[in-house]
Amino acid sequence: MVSPREVFLLSDATGETAESMVQAALSQFGEKPAILRRFSNVRSKNQIYEILDRALTSQALVVFTLVNSELAQLVYEECDALGLACHDLLTPLLRRLAEQLGHSPQEMPGLLRGMDAEYFRRIDAVEFTVKHDDGQECRNLHKADIVLAGVSRSSKTPVSIYLAHRGWKVANVPIVAGIEPPPELFRVDPARVAGLIIEPQRLLELRAARLVNMGQNPRTEYADYERIEDEIRAARRLFRKQRWALIDVSTKAIEETANEILHKLKLNRT
Repeated sequence: MVSPREVFLLSDATGETAESMVQAALSQFGEKPAILRRFSNVRSKNQIYEILDRALTSQALVVFTLVNSELAQLVYEECDALGLACHDLLTPLLRRLAEQLGHSPQEMPGLLRGMDAEYFRRIDAVEFTVKHDDGQECRNLHKADIVLAGVSRSSKTPVSIYLAHRGWKVANVPIVAGIEPPPELFRVDPARVAGLIIEPQRLLELRAARLVNMGQNPRTEYADYERIEDEIRAARRLFRKQRWALIDVSTKAIEETANEILHKLKLNRT
């Protein structure tokens, strides 16, 4: 029997609203599919750090209702850094209401200062990027600020999410040996596409580690050195043919890769 997963509920008030909404959603998944852990009156960065450290031990889903935009953004960024899934229940609704009513809900502590265009832009970018990860929703590639292409385990997703937190709408598309990329990819302005390249040995290590973590045999075609060399050569040829910017991610941190992409695509946002 599979053990129930944990869901951490963070709120700057009682957390009852978040718990009720999550309970309603969980009712569609059968009996006791998850354990809910509620954290009320979360109003400081230290509280968030401590709670997320606890969430990390069980890889819990983090659901939050925080009206303070700085704390909400911190949860997004920390969850991304820790590899935790998270979902903001409150901010998207507040944003839509603010747009409809024509003003921010000023009576709510800290919200007037935080509900600005920049914050909304980042929320939009993160939502877009998550929906367009790993070749999803290719019909909307033309709406992306940046499109990343690369073979499996070439850092497409973490780089996309990092750029999204900086306000860029990013889509990423996997390049798979023997399978034609989606035609929508070739309709995107080449000046907005970056191809991610990685050294074969480094990619071999990443893929083997992934298979081990999944409890699978690392000695497969997916982690075969010669096959990996062929994949990377084919990807490099494709990128050059399409005149896409080439970004070598072999030894770069995520933020270094992101900065190089922005530089080569000549994108800048103050």
